[in-house]
Amino acid sequence: MDRVSALDEPLKKTLGPATAKVMAEQLDLHTVGDLLHHYPRRYEERGQLTTLADLPLDEDVTVVAQVADSRILTFNHGRGQRLEITLTDGSGRLQLVFFGRGIHKPHKELPPGSRGMFAGKVSVFNRKLQLAHPTYVPLGREGGETVEDTASAVDGFAGKLIPIYPACKGLESWKITKAVDAVLPRAVEAADPLPPALREGRGFVPLPEALYKVHRPETKADIEDARQRLKWDEAFVLQVALARRRHADAQLPAVAREPVADGVLDAFDAKLPFTLTDGQRKVTAEIFADLATEHPMHRLLQGEVGSGKTLVALRAMLTVVDAGGQAAMLAPTEVLAQQHHRSVTEMMGELAQGGMLGGAEHGTKVVLLTGSMGAAARRQALLDLVTGEAGIVIGTHALIEDKVRFHDLGLVVVDEQHRFGVEQRDALRSKGKQPPHLLVMTATPIPRTVAMTVFGDLETSVLDQLPAGRSPIASHVVPAQDKPHFLARAWERVREEVGKGHQAYVVCPRIGDDDDAGKNGNGKNGNGKSASGKSGGEKSGSGKGEQKSAPGKDADDAEKRPPLAVVEVAEQLTRGPLAGLRIEVLHGRMQPDDKDAVMRRFAAGEVDVLVATTVIEVGVNVPNATAMVIMDADRFGVSQLHQLRGRVGRGSAPGLCLLVTDMPEASPARARLGAVAATLDGFELSRIDLEQRREGDVLGQAQSGARSSLRMLAVIEDEEVIAAAREEAVAVVARDPELTGSPELRTALDALLDTEREQYLDKG
Repeated sequence: MDRVSALDEPLKKTLGPATAKVMAEQLDLHTVGDLLHHYPRRYEERGQLTTLADLPLDEDVTVVAQVADSRILTFNHGRGQRLEITLTDGSGRLQLVFFGRGIHKPHKELPPGSRGMFAGKVSVFNRKLQLAHPTYVPLGREGGETVEDTASAVDGFAGKLIPIYPACKGLESWKITKAVDAVLPRAVEAADPLPPALREGRGFVPLPEALYKVHRPETKADIEDARQRLKWDEAFVLQVALARRRHADAQLPAVAREPVADGVLDAFDAKLPFTLTDGQRKVTAEIFADLATEHPMHRLLQGEVGSGKTLVALRAMLTVVDAGGQAAMLAPTEVLAQQHHRSVTEMMGELAQGGMLGGAEHGTKVVLLTGSMGAAARRQALLDLVTGEAGIVIGTHALIEDKVRFHDLGLVVVDEQHRFGVEQRDALRSKGKQPPHLLVMTATPIPRTVAMTVFGDLETSVLDQLPAGRSPIASHVVPAQDKPHFLARAWERVREEVGKGHQAYVVCPRIGDDDDAGKNGNGKNGNGKSASGKSGGEKSGSGKGEQKSAPGKDADDAEKRPPLAVVEVAEQLTRGPLAGLRIEVLHGRMQPDDKDAVMRRFAAGEVDVLVATTVIEVGVNVPNATAMVIMDADRFGVSQLHQLRGRVGRGSAPGLCLLVTDMPEASPARARLGAVAATLDGFELSRIDLEQRREGDVLGQAQSGARSSLRMLAVIEDEEVIAAAREEAVAVVARDPELTGSPELRTALDALLDTEREQYLDKG
């Protein structure tokens, strides 16, 4: 059997069909190699053999002793039973205690006079040392076994590190341990992806040794050796895949788009009523330098909410227009596409009316293209694109359709890229005669290591400086269940802001109209309270929140009811705490024209309170909106809350964001909300968000449909490993782009990054 196929062997050949079926269905483990890379989550440590006279309190110990007596006692008026066993080893005494159904096996196996080996944590009860529910191995009666038997049993039991595996229903950790024992001899056949010079230079153990040590460590040092080596494998293989993609992209041809003097860009800059921030100047210089090369730009522009990314992107688009090309901005929703089109045309003024009556001499046409446009407007937009009349198009996935043709597509700007599949973005890029330049924008700040891992094929620019005049945003958690008067005060604050001439958002997780899946919900919370905090008698339906909280009745109640809904909350507010204010709703199931009309009225100040779903999460810019109340805030992710909060405080007046939740104070959900309220630093919040999610989510496990390759590497904690692996990967790919001299590395790439996953690395 060759080196590759040994680890590709199906588990059912080794473990039998029943066990293999559970592993495949529950743990997504199919081959010997999969199981070898299913690492222990942690290790239980049995203490070194200890005499009873020297037992340390609150430490794990292992003792060999004789059973002095054994008795079953009842408690709780005879409804409960416990087994108490007293041990002695001649130096002292120790009590073992077992409860409930767990008493019968040890009562039978450990009669008075028998000997055994016992492991557990030492505690004190009624001034006696005890082990509660210890692990044990019976050794028979005194004289019943040889000294060698006892010594062998002791060596195999005391001081061992016991691996605890991620388990599942029907497959406990100890069964996985047995399964790993069956395949571990195959580890010697694992192909080592690290080039020998790299492995030896960094002092790593060989891969087979690392696999043995991670599964069956003798010491804690073994675990550390294995973890360092296996982390490096994951980081290095991923970085090689990214380095190869960057190398391939660098070979593609592109049309250089250099700035032109006295063009649309200069005319636009002359109109700006403010000066660019230092951050905007720096990022613009990086983008302009990329656009001027004959290879396609691949740049990620990430920045804080409100840092002016759209302005930077617009100046890049105008540069391309000046150089004779066209630019397309792809937005994830029609609301956002319309908002971008509105803000771009407003910023450009007559410059956005090139070729039209009243348009500027130096100008271009800016068109909108969405799926819901009327036939005549759509036909005109398509004509403007194919003739080159329109230098800039802003649209949704409608831009990707086959019938859309460009005269000369030079730049693609993807806004909020994580909402698009890789096929959609590639379809737009393929519309250029040569590969267009690419600028990906995200308003979700990303820690450096995540940028190097998830977006490793893109050069990264960071905008972390807010424009002058932006106001601070105060954020507070409103515990509606614990303190209903806090919610009443929240609505008073909204009234106060409106009284000052400002506007407010109320955000809900659900739409709540008749077509909604949770239509039996009535917008009431777990104890029958409505969004206004007043009591209601109707029982809530059931629904799921995004986050699970700590056990507890209040948390259970809050999670069982449906998320609060836009339609019901708007009704309650209109009849209750916000009666008399101009309230409108906005959600994704409304007709596009209706959505646009609502946004226009809100932007014009004709609406006091907009009750909306997360359709307003990104891009919406209404400087007069100063307050936001997020209902069921625990149902949103950390980054999403930060995005939503960024919709207020965009003018000169201070912003206010109130995070309403029914979750109890001790729950993880409340801790998350507290973290959001405590800082406006998006990069800090992104770290918190990442630490609370599986690494696989970060690497697009859900989007790619493939199992995450990261099992040992933590992209937040292992920054140094990732950075070093990136350097080594770049060097390896520069020397040998096709990896012809590293067949094992190619094998690892194929195994860990199948075609589907590698495409995902192109940033869907």
